[in-house]
Amino acid sequence: MAAHALLQKSGLLVNSYGTGSQVKLPGPSQKEPNIYSFGTTYQKMHDELAAQNPSLYRKNGILEMLQRNMAVKGAPQRWQDNHEDGFFDIVLTFEERVFDAVLEDMQSRQSKGQSALVVHLEIRDSHEEAASGAKLALELCQMFEEVEAWEDGVDLVLERFEKRYKRRPIYEVCFF
Repeated sequence: MAAHALLQKSGLLVNSYGTGSQVKLPGPSQKEPNIYSFGTTYQKMHDELAAQNPSLYRKNGILEMLQRNMAVKGAPQRWQDNHEDGFFDIVLTFEERVFDAVLEDMQSRQSKGQSALVVHLEIRDSHEEAASGAKLALELCQMFEEVEAWEDGVDLVLERFEKRYKRRPIYEVCFF
């Protein structure tokens, strides 16, 4: 959501999704996550966690993160359920398991002859990494905006990105 917020603020048309079966937020311990269904509002999550243990969820940044998320969109959405959301030129992922899930889903869809570029940029799941990863995602998107068509410029864009940031995203072109 950090990338979603920054990309949206920068004027890009953006959606964000999860790929799991549920939304999991840190809980009192690693063995006790807070689990929500997709579609549960960020407001409801925030209110429940603030009522449960406000000092814990303020300290670990979850309440602040949920407040940011509320300003971006109402509730988390599941990627596999987005068939009605339309067409995507570029899909960014930040965890390898998410990249794999997106590829698997796109390959399972009935092809309509549309193409999308799925790009994976590994970002560790922490508040600090999410903020720096969002900046990298914005830079990558801006590089793609500079080329006439991503299909013709993907290798050049990724080479420039790798040279500048010493990170080479992996990618796959999907047809759906």
